[in-house]
Amino acid sequence: MPTTRRHFLSLAGGVTAVGALPIVTLRPVEATPAMLNTAIRNVVGEAPIRTGKVKLDIPPLVENGNTVPMTVTVASPMTADDYVKSIHVFNEKNPQPNIGNFYLNPSSGRAQISTRIRLADTQKVVAIARLSDDSFWQVSADIVVTLAACTEEVN
Repeated sequence: MPTTRRHFLSLAGGVTAVGALPIVTLRPVEATPAMLNTAIRNVVGEAPIRTGKVKLDIPPLVENGNTVPMTVTVASPMTADDYVKSIHVFNEKNPQPNIGNFYLNPSSGRAQISTRIRLADTQKVVAIARLSDDSFWQVSADIVVTLAACTEEVN
């Protein structure tokens, strides 16, 4: 049977309609502590993480989770033999638990980063520093958020 113009146009319209459908990626509505641990292990591997040397300056009570100021400082002389290689920041309940990775070297001057983050809900924030001897040091803080961020609804 020969293809008619009408048959061709209906097939082409059907293919175009299927191509116009949005691709939806489903993520968990709320992240879990297991996702936090997985994200941390993706960065540090099986290395032990010690507590100390890292200071996290973040408000314990946040009125608006859309812009939360945060500073991470690591006690390090930042010399060629003893410096901070990287600082990684994680959170417990945002859809993506790895907030940021910051890479430093001896010429960075001091081991400190300051930024603003978004927090979806009341949760724990963890900062981990990797030193030049490949040791990992961490600090964590519990943050109470009264107005959540990162909670847009998908229609």
